[in-house]
Amino acid sequence: MSAFLGQTVAVSVPATSANLGPGFDSLGLALDHRDRLTARVLTDGAPTRVVVRGEGAGEVPLDERHLVVRAMGAAFTRMGVETPALHLECDNVIPHARGLGSSSAAIVAGICLARGLVVGGPLALDDTAALTLAVELEGHPDNVAPALLGGFTIAWTDDDGSRAAVVEVDPRVQVVVLVPPTGVETTLARDLLPDLVPHHDAAANAGRAALLVHALARAPELLLAATDDRLHQDHREPAMPESLGLVRALRSEGVPAVVSGAGPTVLAFTGSAGCAALLDRAPAGWRAVALQVDRTGARVELPPHR
Repeated sequence: MSAFLGQTVAVSVPATSANLGPGFDSLGLALDHRDRLTARVLTDGAPTRVVVRGEGAGEVPLDERHLVVRAMGAAFTRMGVETPALHLECDNVIPHARGLGSSSAAIVAGICLARGLVVGGPLALDDTAALTLAVELEGHPDNVAPALLGGFTIAWTDDDGSRAAVVEVDPRVQVVVLVPPTGVETTLARDLLPDLVPHHDAAANAGRAALLVHALARAPELLLAATDDRLHQDHREPAMPESLGLVRALRSEGVPAVVSGAGPTVLAFTGSAGCAALLDRAPAGWRAVALQVDRTGARVELPPHR
């Protein structure tokens, strides 16, 4: 009996924003801006092939080197199944290298596609095991947790693997992302961070991160104070000066604005009344998008008809 289901599997995965100011490498938020992917096992002897439309088209590899395919291979191995040749199609809307979780979305999508193609896959690789694998592939849990689980997540890793708690977000919270035309690689943004930080800065961030959980869950009026950061954003200014300038300008006006993930996208929290004004704040050449919080995470969908 074949280990694979003879069907096309379709998944969609949300964009994510990590850190959210003080929650470095631990806090993340899923945003309703979704990449959609389909995959099926090839049985005709053809090699793996990848089709990419939208973000990343013409820039990413179209064979086994593609990040989604690599994540699928890791998931097949974790489930004890040999990786087959695949036909993968990606319809991408999450911009690459902008701090909106495109690589985490690709990794989570690959894991979900793989377990959807394997007989008994969701039992062989449940969400806890899938999260641990995703963190191993990505290196840290802050983006992969909300991509997989949806909502606002607090993620951590210990000797037993990776875990995440999902916190319900106050329905008044909305988000505007301001996306610059050029990206910054996460490795570059991380290389700018110091090895040591003052104790008082670490203590301040711990307090603000705790406050941020409360603010997002039930007190959005505290988001300006709760999103204050002293650990990473200012250190990254050489790689994204315009982003940090915009964050400071918005915060001086009372808008809870942060660098999204490793940047350079700027994320601003707002209520419905403030969305229009924030959309007008995008600098020349930037895109501004109002987004809802995604509460479902990665999900299996009906394959599109083409």
